[in-house]
Amino acid sequence: MNRPFFTVLILFFMTPLSAQNLTAPEGAFCDPETGLCTPAPLAQSDEKVPFRDDVEIIYIGDPMCSWCWGISPALNRLERAATTNGIPYRTVLGGLRPDNSQVWDEAFRNFLRHHWKEVNERSGQPFGYDLFDQEAFSYNTEPSSRAVVTARTMNPEVESRFFELTQYHFYVLNKDPKLATFYEPICKELGLDFVRFSELFASEEMVTATMKDFQLNRQWGVRGYPTVIFRKGDQLYAIARGFSEFERMWGAVEELVK
Repeated sequence: MNRPFFTVLILFFMTPLSAQNLTAPEGAFCDPETGLCTPAPLAQSDEKVPFRDDVEIIYIGDPMCSWCWGISPALNRLERAATTNGIPYRTVLGGLRPDNSQVWDEAFRNFLRHHWKEVNERSGQPFGYDLFDQEAFSYNTEPSSRAVVTARTMNPEVESRFFELTQYHFYVLNKDPKLATFYEPICKELGLDFVRFSELFASEEMVTATMKDFQLNRQWGVRGYPTVIFRKGDQLYAIARGFSEFERMWGAVEELVK
C-alpha cells in the first residue's frame, strides 16, 4: 500500500538522542563529539515520493563521510537484524560535499588526518593515510554516491556491500573514487558487469537519480550523516544521528515496533 509523502516531515528523536548537541561547531567538517558530518547546502526539490511499506529502517549516509565508515559495522548488524525480523532496510545517499569547492591545502589535509584518527580511536575502523601525501585531490563525494546508486540500479541486493567496499577502498586503500576504474575490483567481487557499470556510472540518468537521493534526505530534514531513521507510517523517528552502536539503534527499533 502506498502512503502519501508530505513535503515537510518532522524527525521525531528517540530519547536520549534529543538531549544531544547535534549541531557541528561552526566551520567544522565533522563533529568528533556526536560523530555527525554536516552536508553542504543543496537546492531543494518539491518532488513527492510515496512510501512503499508500513515500516522501514532508512540509513542516510555518504561513502566519503568518515563517521559513516566508523558506524559501518553497527549498520551491518542492524541490517541483518532488520532482515531477520522482516523489517525493510534501505539506503539513501546523503551528498556530503557534492562539488569541488573544498580546497586541498595543508590545513585541510592536517584537519582530515586528525579527524580520521579520531574516528579510528572511537570506532576501531582502519584507515590508511597515504592520501595526505598527494599534492592534489578533489574531495567531491558525488561520484562515490553515484557509484552506489549505479550498483543499486543494477542489483539492489548488493547495494549495502558495495557502499561498504567503496568506503574500504577509499579510507583504507586511499584510492580515488571519482575514477570509474576504482570500482572494477568491487564490481568483480560482487558479480556486477563492470562494462555495464561504467556506462551507467557516466550517464545522466545516474547523475539525476543520485541528486534525487540528495534532495530527498534534505526534504526529510536530515542535517548530518550518518543518520538512521525508523519510519512508522508517515512518521520519521531518528534512531541515530551521528555515530552510534548497534544495541542502541536496535533498542530504539524494538521500542517503536511495540
